[in-house]
Amino acid sequence: MNKFTIKLFATLRERAHAAELTREFPDGTTVGEIWMHLVGEFPALGGHHNSVGFAVNQEYVEGSFKPRMGDEIAFIPPVSGGADGTDTPAYVGKITIGRHPIDLAALEREVADPAAGAIVSFAGTTRRDNAGRVVIRLEYEAYEPMALSEMRKLAVESGARWKIVRIAIAHRIGVVEIGETSVAIAVSAAHRAEAFEACRFAIDRLKEIVPIWKKEHFEGGEVWIGCQTSHPPAHE
Repeated sequence: MNKFTIKLFATLRERAHAAELTREFPDGTTVGEIWMHLVGEFPALGGHHNSVGFAVNQEYVEGSFKPRMGDEIAFIPPVSGGADGTDTPAYVGKITIGRHPIDLAALEREVADPAAGAIVSFAGTTRRDNAGRVVIRLEYEAYEPMALSEMRKLAVESGARWKIVRIAIAHRIGVVEIGETSVAIAVSAAHRAEAFEACRFAIDRLKEIVPIWKKEHFEGGEVWIGCQTSHPPAHE
């Protein structure tokens, strides 16, 4: 038998009433089979059907992947839209996740360069109204090591697709009040077209793959954005 650490996030954590589990499975068990075992153990998880992603040691894997003894397994609900290395390209600037307010001007200074003729930045802020609801605040949760790794990967991919000078990304976790910035991206390039395209690609890709989840607190309730399409358990 192999012992594994299993991490759960956002709606999965709430429905299982646990952020981390330790379980043993026979050698050769796939992550897909481990997930189905957890659904049997915690029926409330079944509302997610096939929308959950699998990760082993902070890397996305297919359901057929067979983890080994000591591996860290994470089950990733739909995100709210997943290491520093010596081979990281020079155009990748600061990639951060934190609880403090984001300084967009500082992020723009991070990407400033004499070779850049354009700097494009994006800031995502908490708005008061959403889907007919009056929003009180947002609250973000992240699988931080994997989220940082995936953010670096998309920064590298941005530079591989477009000729940019530098890119920097910052994301908040915890409570983000109305009007505050939750995510910011700054890109510099010799020409504006590359800066615009790379910045748009980076935010769109971040929303698709980076394991950061957003809970919306509104007048009369709360909901996980990106996870709300999953069927809730009957008692909710």
